[in-house]
Amino acid sequence: MATMDSLIGLMNRIQRACTVLGDFGGGSGGNSGLPTLWESLPSIAVVGGQSSGKSSVLESVVGRDFLPRGSGIVTRRPLVLQLQQTQKGEADYAEFLHLPNRKFTDFNLVRKEIQDETDRITGKTKQISPIPIQLSIYSPNVVNLTLIDLPGLTKVAVEGQPDSIVEDIEDMVRSYVDKPNCVILAISPANQDIATSDAIKLAREVDPTGERTFGVLTKLDLMDQGTNALDVLEGRAYRLLHPWVGIVNRSQADINRNVDMILARKKEREYFQYSPDYSHLANRMGSEYLAKLLSQNLESVIKAQIPSITSTINKSIEELDKELDSLGRPVAVDPGAKLYTILELCRLVDRIFKEHLDGGRPGGDRIYGVFDKQLPAALSKLPFDKHLSIQNVKKVVSEADGYQPHLIAPEQGYRRLIESALSYFRGPAEKTVDAIHFILKELVRMSIGECQELKRFPTLQSELAAACYEALERYKEDSKKTTLRLVDMEATYLTVEFFRKLPQEGEIRPGGDGKRGSNAPPEPQPVDRYGEGHYRTIASNVKAYIAMVSDTLRDTIPKAVVHCQVREAKRSLLTNFYNRVANRATNDLGEMLDEDPSLMGRRQELAQRLELYQKAREEINSAFTR
Repeated sequence: MATMDSLIGLMNRIQRACTVLGDFGGGSGGNSGLPTLWESLPSIAVVGGQSSGKSSVLESVVGRDFLPRGSGIVTRRPLVLQLQQTQKGEADYAEFLHLPNRKFTDFNLVRKEIQDETDRITGKTKQISPIPIQLSIYSPNVVNLTLIDLPGLTKVAVEGQPDSIVEDIEDMVRSYVDKPNCVILAISPANQDIATSDAIKLAREVDPTGERTFGVLTKLDLMDQGTNALDVLEGRAYRLLHPWVGIVNRSQADINRNVDMILARKKEREYFQYSPDYSHLANRMGSEYLAKLLSQNLESVIKAQIPSITSTINKSIEELDKELDSLGRPVAVDPGAKLYTILELCRLVDRIFKEHLDGGRPGGDRIYGVFDKQLPAALSKLPFDKHLSIQNVKKVVSEADGYQPHLIAPEQGYRRLIESALSYFRGPAEKTVDAIHFILKELVRMSIGECQELKRFPTLQSELAAACYEALERYKEDSKKTTLRLVDMEATYLTVEFFRKLPQEGEIRPGGDGKRGSNAPPEPQPVDRYGEGHYRTIASNVKAYIAMVSDTLRDTIPKAVVHCQVREAKRSLLTNFYNRVANRATNDLGEMLDEDPSLMGRRQELAQRLELYQKAREEINSAFTR
């Protein structure tokens, strides 16, 4: 099993890695809806009002004077403080995560770097930022522990701060302490009524049972003479599940004289040992006891949270793998591999396109809708009634006769009426071709958009789309020529059999007229070949012929369109593009696979996060199987 030191050290390493990737808590959240790894890790948040002695407590625990001091709000960014115990006799040093490979042995410089790094984000103002500063301190005089120092709670905004600063600080603090695996180190000054403690008030709201709260009472030596804090320290004023710990920090005079922290710890021990009020509690008072208490508690919290942490890691790895698969893995630099990648992506788009046409995906049914509804509706709306009105028929027939009127049947008039009527079919034929072209273009756009692997290559995406549209344009022109040729063919050679079967004007049907005997020969009826009835008969005959042609074109136009556009799109949509790609230089292939920078950045971020989570899982498994 893992030891306490190895467990806390493991959590420290994971937290540092999370910070490098920006995967930190404080309300940062995650992209997948899962908690970030940081948010799943146990932590100890130091909470207190401004001037409550938070900084002094931290320095007492560390045994070093390293935090910025001043009036008002000093801590303006979360400080993640990781303490790592080293071998006895080794020198103390500190490292900042934002300054890798640089060791600080002068803790005055540590203080300055905290201030400078804070100003780098917030400016030299009194603004705050949720972006944490990560500081690791290595010393034989510390216990393995991670503490998060948060901005001090305040009640009013001062000059230079926004009016919302009170709420902003509380929201930031809450984003840490709201987590169920966050231990709350509530700092309260002993020389103030515990009922007014900002830290206790907040802790009570987020941890009403007190299971996660450790109460720390500072400034015991500054209480009025004759008073003490036993009601608080012994749990009578406000009870917590964990014992209260009293702390005696260095006085301002000690700080001004640069009194050594080791000496300050000694004075603190002596204060409790010889105090008439607190001597009976001396073995559980002081900063050294506090550090050990927190370290032991953190170990138990870590052990309890390991199943939850492991579950979060496993779920996150699964989500990251899925997203990386959707983004695609990095492309090889080999020219053959690049060509293979391009062709595979083209084949994938071609397959998706065919699925749309064949019904595996939606969209292909719209083509049938054009043939079944749009084309018949367009044919039925052609202005044949106006074209075959008595006046127009008479006008066309008369013009066709010229100076010598027709004797029997006006054949030239018939031909002109039919030819001019057939020209109306060109419009629906062209519109049908255009409608199918639009649908095919839309299906290409959908197919390219649905190819997730292609999204990472915007250049290839645009070139592939352009090649597809270019091919569809060729198919459209060929289809338009073919369908118009069908219309022209109908006008070029009329179906003679249709007219041979028409009854001739003046022809008497068998059966007589009913006035004479049935065996009597019929009498021919006179026909006015220039009367209205004659022209109405012509219009009726032409209309019947046009209806016959309309039925024919209703069947043949879809055949021509499918043959020239749909069939060709299925067979050879990308043929020219394949040939073009095969003849391109290696550099050109690389340009086609030039990824969207945002996707490259996203993939790199996911890969780093995945590596972090996998290493964390391996370390946890290793720690608990030894």
